[in-house]
Amino acid sequence: MKPLEDYLKPTQKELFAKLRTQYKGRTNVCKNSYILVRGEAPVLLVAHLDTVHSEPVKQICKTRNGEILMSPQGIGGDDRCGVYALNAAYEQSEVKPWLLFTCDEETGGVGASVFCTKYRKGVLPNELDQLKLIIEIDRKGKNDAVYYDCGNDDFEEYITGKGFKTAFGSFSDISYVAPELGIAAVNLSSGYYNAHTLHEYINRKQLENTVKKVVEITAESVSPEFPKYEYVEASRYYGRGWGHSYLSWYDEEKVLKKLPEDIREEYEALLDFYTVEELEEYRMELGDVVIHQIFETEFSDTHPQPKEEPEDYGGGGSHKNKRGR
Repeated sequence: MKPLEDYLKPTQKELFAKLRTQYKGRTNVCKNSYILVRGEAPVLLVAHLDTVHSEPVKQICKTRNGEILMSPQGIGGDDRCGVYALNAAYEQSEVKPWLLFTCDEETGGVGASVFCTKYRKGVLPNELDQLKLIIEIDRKGKNDAVYYDCGNDDFEEYITGKGFKTAFGSFSDISYVAPELGIAAVNLSSGYYNAHTLHEYINRKQLENTVKKVVEITAESVSPEFPKYEYVEASRYYGRGWGHSYLSWYDEEKVLKKLPEDIREEYEALLDFYTVEELEEYRMELGDVVIHQIFETEFSDTHPQPKEEPEDYGGGGSHKNKRGR
């Protein structure tokens, strides 16, 4: 098994070529868009190959025990942690899961969108219809589980039973793939922190823990008794009855002026990750308390320092992003 470090340094194009060669004879490939690796277990694992950083990783800095990794160029744990996790889970699984490596998730889920188009055209393997669940590994932190607009309560209960806690996010590849395939999906933590900044770091132990749980889920899925978790569109309450809809455009300045004082500061901080429309949707559904909950999810693990400082680490700067995973 290749170590995590081998997945951090290549460019997206280089990594695409390496994975295509690695799984030769088992793939369905769309150049510059995605690599689908055929499996036997009814589970699809998803990760994206791109990062937001402007240059490839040249120097990897580690704590003395090797558990924490950083880079002056930005370590790219989002989502090279996921790419590593898919390969590790595939190798460790007796019955192999399906794998989907996508390109350009950070610029709007481009590869995932192409994959969905190919699926609609009927050019992908028919066995995809037998999938029982989808797992993306593209979330920050230790044990988050994000479902986006998938509202299958039984599936959420199953994932929670594996030690994950429900968190909030606005977009990742499964936002396209899950409804297209009609299969419930979740985005799980992969041990990276401070995403989209040069201060991003990876906790290797937490990443390996997610891999272990995904291997366990893959093994369980093979049982005939294991249910197929279908995609269920989440229902949201807007004061006009139950149903799913999209909010109209908001004037950010007017919304901020009308916010209750006890949530204003947290709300403004969250605008680095979410749009006003998304935050207002959550408030309509769950009330003002949800702003405190989302803030805790996004920032409770954003600033802790590793127990040991990485050696020879340098660099700074940040990249703000209007999306929460």
